[in-house]
Amino acid sequence: MTSLRLPLVLVAMFVPTLVHAQIPRGLHLEPAEPSIAVAGAAEIRVVPDEVLLRFAVEGREPKLGDAVKACDTSTAAVIAFVKAAGIEDKDVQSDFIAIEPVFERPNGQESLTPQFFRSSRGFAVRLRDVAKFDALLEGILKAGANRVEDVEFRTTALRKHRDLARQQAIRAAREKAVALAGELGAKVGKPFSIQETSGGGVRNGSSGFRDRWAATQNSVQEANRGGAAAEGDAEQKLATGMISVTARVDVVFMLE
Repeated sequence: MTSLRLPLVLVAMFVPTLVHAQIPRGLHLEPAEPSIAVAGAAEIRVVPDEVLLRFAVEGREPKLGDAVKACDTSTAAVIAFVKAAGIEDKDVQSDFIAIEPVFERPNGQESLTPQFFRSSRGFAVRLRDVAKFDALLEGILKAGANRVEDVEFRTTALRKHRDLARQQAIRAAREKAVALAGELGAKVGKPFSIQETSGGGVRNGSSGFRDRWAATQNSVQEANRGGAAAEGDAEQKLATGMISVTARVDVVFMLE
């Protein structure tokens, strides 16, 4: 009796599992509602109204104390010029401080004793009058700064311009959806999903300022030697240009 019942029980236990595994997935899904996906983009061109300048003052001497002293002396002169230029204290910040020995020789080999010591300090200055940038750049160079870390042209009305770019982008997206759907005899309904991406608002000018920095430095050195500046130096003025503020909107509209 026991040998006859055991197979029947096993079959009864496995039948639901086999039946469940044979049901194809997605068989009863409803068809997707008709929709149209479009993207709209807009760009606002803005004149920058402030500049963020990051620069460094560096001293190199065989002795550590002399390197620190040289850096401190140049730093004091640079800060004095910045204040005399009318830059408020809240717009001047210390960016970094670094003191390090340099062991590498001119031939690329390293020695056990330092070849010299390097002391440097970095600063970030926010200039609220873009027209004064050239004077500021030349002034800090003459005062003792010797390296530009970064230059950013910015706008203080970034939020307003991004809102405008976003508004124009969403309008462009809807106009595109209406035009595409209309060609197929469909009507655009309510939006199903919206995704927005903003960009721009800052223009980095570091790449172009290396040549200008070198040209200005050569001009200052020539003047210190009593020579005349090159005629082309008068043309090394800042070309402010425009800042690009962009927005992109991806929208899925339902079709009626």
